[in-house]
Amino acid sequence: MNILTAHIVKEVLKGAFLALLLLLTLFNLFSLSDELKDLGKGNYGLREIFTYLALSTPTVFYTLVPSGALIGSLFVLGAMANQQEIVAMRASGLSIFWIIRSVMLAGVVLVIISVIIGEFLAPRTERAAQLLKTKAQNNQVLMRAKYGVWLREGDSFINVRQIASKSELSDVSIFKLDSAHHLKQIIHANSANFVGDEQWQLKEIQKTQIFENNVVANTLKQQAWKTSIAPDLLDIVVVTTSNLSSFDLAKYIVFLKENNQKSQLFEAALWGRLLNPFVTFVMLLVSTPFVIGIKRGTSMGGRLLIGILIGLSFNIFDQIVSHLGIVYNFNPILTALFPSTLVLCIASYAISRLK
Repeated sequence: MNILTAHIVKEVLKGAFLALLLLLTLFNLFSLSDELKDLGKGNYGLREIFTYLALSTPTVFYTLVPSGALIGSLFVLGAMANQQEIVAMRASGLSIFWIIRSVMLAGVVLVIISVIIGEFLAPRTERAAQLLKTKAQNNQVLMRAKYGVWLREGDSFINVRQIASKSELSDVSIFKLDSAHHLKQIIHANSANFVGDEQWQLKEIQKTQIFENNVVANTLKQQAWKTSIAPDLLDIVVVTTSNLSSFDLAKYIVFLKENNQKSQLFEAALWGRLLNPFVTFVMLLVSTPFVIGIKRGTSMGGRLLIGILIGLSFNIFDQIVSHLGIVYNFNPILTALFPSTLVLCIASYAISRLK
């Protein structure tokens, strides 16, 4: 790597990380204002809020890398253009494609860092953030174990083996103790659905009552179960796209298909995750025609505004296409590829015009 290449790589990386820092700060400020609405709910205090935001930061960082790369490269390459550095490079015989190659080398470093964070760190910290927030806001004792989820409410212990969604549970067992901590009743339900107002509807029930001298068992079709355990408490055990790595997403998609369940949302998330590095390179490529094609007098603020508008427009368009793909069951690979491929074609055309 020659001196000029190393210089461009270093400057683009500095600009990208500065842009990411600013974007993360803005995002966390907005998130802080949202979390402050729940301040004082249970044991959810300021310390818990700031810890939650810190644990959520790796996930946010991973999603912001393409936008940070675009804004950072526009800022740095724009500064080079205003200081005549780009003109000097081209006058010395260096082509536009050489400049693009140097910018892409910086992209390789960004992609490696983002993949490490997004695949190995972010899923774990996201689960930890959900656990911290849910436990702080609820008084019930909750524990994940090999045999499902265990909750405690007063003298009752609840075991949930399967969670289809926050409001739909399967294979639920309720163990009730008396004042002397002796088991007095066991209720097992094949399913439970949240109907609102702190109430669940148990279905296909087997009830066993334990007395001092005998045991009485009977079955019920359904029964109301009033409890303070709300669906939000189950957030930490419901599988979401943000707390799974690409490998875990792939395994979960196979599981859903084998059990004839809908997997479109997770397939879209998987291909979006796999194509995230490609999007970063596309965003870096977009910066080149805007730097070289726009006159050198353009201010840093103007270039920054261009970067923010392009990044926001791309994210909105990408989200629209992704949701349309899920609703209309389009091919997840093509749905994930379409927005970035379209932008790549536009950027390539703009670069070809620079010749």
